[in-house]
Formats: sequence, structure tokens, C-alpha cells
Amino acid sequence: MAGKQITIIGGGPAGLMAAEVLSLSGHVVTVYDGMPTFGRKFLLAGKSGLNITHSEDYERFAIRFAGASDRLRPALDAFTPSNVRAWAAGLGTETFVGTSGRVFPNVMKASPLLRAWLGRLEAQGVTMLTRHRWTGFAGDDLVFETPNGRTVIRSDATLLALGGASWPRLGSDGAWTTLLRGKGVEITDLHPANCGFDVAWSDIFKTRLAGAPLKSVTATSDAGTFPGEFVVSEHGIEGSLVYAHAAALRDTLARDGKAALSVDLAPGRSVERLTEDLARQDAKASLSNRLRKGAGLEGVKSVLVREVAPVAALNDPGKLARLIKALPIPLLRPRPIAEAISSAGGICFDSLDRRYMLKVLPGVFAAGEMLDWEAPTGGYLLTACFATGRAAARGIMEWLQARQ
Repeated sequence: MAGKQITIIGGGPAGLMAAEVLSLSGHVVTVYDGMPTFGRKFLLAGKSGLNITHSEDYERFAIRFAGASDRLRPALDAFTPSNVRAWAAGLGTETFVGTSGRVFPNVMKASPLLRAWLGRLEAQGVTMLTRHRWTGFAGDDLVFETPNGRTVIRSDATLLALGGASWPRLGSDGAWTTLLRGKGVEITDLHPANCGFDVAWSDIFKTRLAGAPLKSVTATSDAGTFPGEFVVSEHGIEGSLVYAHAAALRDTLARDGKAALSVDLAPGRSVERLTEDLARQDAKASLSNRLRKGAGLEGVKSVLVREVAPVAALNDPGKLARLIKALPIPLLRPRPIAEAISSAGGICFDSLDRRYMLKVLPGVFAAGEMLDWEAPTGGYLLTACFATGRAAARGIMEWLQARQ
């Protein structure tokens, strides 16, 4: 098949991966991005260590995408976590498995991998254009706003890889939802995923403890019970353990109008043991002393009990012990999507064919976080973006071949 002109809109992981596959097949590929540089969110993800994928058993890995797991499975099967690690190694980035099973580059940073990747794409003939913001369609053509004004582009096939709506200052602002809905594409509203939550802390609590980490706890929601840690913020709670429960808590808030994260502040002790130890404390002692001596709680854990627990429970050893084992932190709302690590919602899979082409827009494909799926942190997000970018690229080649 003679090389075709293919436009990719979005220079993040999904778009760049599609460009790699398509250019290797001899197509003329141009990647457009509205920002001054490519992969800005990818670089942010690597600021504290690029978690590129996860090493857990693949069968477990593949069901981490909730309701979209079955739809994503063919793409994931074709580019598994092992393939991700091999691909990174091919770009000079060796990886290691951390104690949590998460996979990181040996150098921890994203920038060496991104530089090598962009160099490979240039060597394969991919044209990379920044500061080109897609603003919609003109008939079958694509319209961009550029530093030199409005530009109209015609291509044989187009891949949209514009991301969700988290971290909009890095380029993924979700503006594409309006453009595609106007064309009849079914889209689920975008919501924050892997996000923090607002809590109505007292002013005293916020002043004393904003920024304090809550370590060695377990937390429970409809998602299950997981160990870990999180941070008390001025607005509420955030951090890895909160993110693990974020989807369940967000959906509970939307459904019931209220939700609470249940936190076990003393995972190593039973309710019975805590009750006995608290009952032995001097009833005249301060609450902080009773919690320290009877439950081993101090600092942020001790103050959190006072902040959240009903006053009537503070002097009852049995009630206090049960609260220490399941302290309900009442949540008001998720933090704004602009602060979230990722977003939920997007293009419904029913709007796509098996090749990742939009049914109402023949020749236009979509991949990455634009699609209606979400996953926890831990390398799942990046792996699925890589995988859907590759799957959409294969879909484009199949569609073009069928039109020959």
C-alpha cells in the first residue's frame, strides 16, 4: 500500500505510539500538538519517578480497567506490560520493579525516554508540529489555529489523541468534547479520577495539620480495603491510598449525595485489644494521652480522632476502639478535575468500531484518555494509552487497506 497522509492530533503517549507504528509502515505521518512541546503530561508524570507500567500477574492487570476491561483487552493483549518494558529498553531506558510491583526507569525520570522516543520518530520521518491547536472540522478537513493563523489540513486518516481533562495547563483541557458532540459522537461527561476529596475540616485542624501524612493505615470503601498512606490537605485528603478509592467514592457521592472513607488507624490491633487497653487508662487523663498510651496513636492520627469522632464516643473505650478501627472521614466532593491525575468518562466505546474508528466520522479514529475508561495509578494509565495508540494505528492501516 502506498504511503498515505495521516494526521495525529495530540502529542502524548497514545498519539506518539500511533505515530511510531504508522511511520514504520511507510505512511506519511504528521503529529500536531497545541502546546509548545510534546509529552508535557508524560514529563509531569515522571517528575517524581515515571511509573511506566506494573509487574503484577497479567490476568489481574487486565481487569484493572473496570467496565472497560473487556473492550480494552485486545489492545492490552497486543502490548502487555512486558512489551512496554521491552519497548523502553529499545529506546535505551532499562526498568526495574519497585517493592510495590510498579515498574520504573532505572534513572526514574521521563525526560531521557521521551527524548529518545522523539528522536526515533524524527528518524522514521514523522513530522512534529507544535503550537497547532485543533479547532474543528471544515467539511472533511481539519482546522488548526497556529502562530501563523488559521490552517486547514486534509489527510487520508486522522487519529485524535487529545487526552482527558486533567491538568489542562499541560494541554488536555477536554475542549474536544464539544466539537465531537456536535458531530453526533456519544460522550460520557468527564469526571476527575485518581483525585483528592474536599472535607469540612475545622479551621484549627487545617492550621495545625495541613500537609501532614497519615501513614501505616488501611482504608475501606466500596472498592475494597487497602493499606497505604495519604495526606491531610487544607481542602481535605489526597494521596495514593485516597486515589485507590477515588472512583468508588466519587460514584457513591454522585449516587447518594454523601460518602465517607473508613480509615483503620491501628491495623495491627483488634477492637477487643484496643478496648481493653483504652479501658485501662486513667479516665481523668487527656484524650491525647489516652490515645497515645492505650492505642499507640499520636500526632495527626490522634488529632484526626478528635476532629471526626462524636464527642460522646471519646470517653467510652468500646466506642472509641471501634472508631479507631473504622474512622469515617465524611467527604463533600471530589477535588476539581484540573487537579486530578487522570479523568473518567470520554468517548463511549459504542461510538467506536473494533478498529477504534468513530462510527459517525469515517476515517477519524480515537485513542488514549479520550476514551471512556479509567484505571488506578500504578502504570495502568500509561500502558493503556500506549496500547490503544497502537491498536488505533493498526485500525487505521486496516481501514486504509480496505479502501485500496
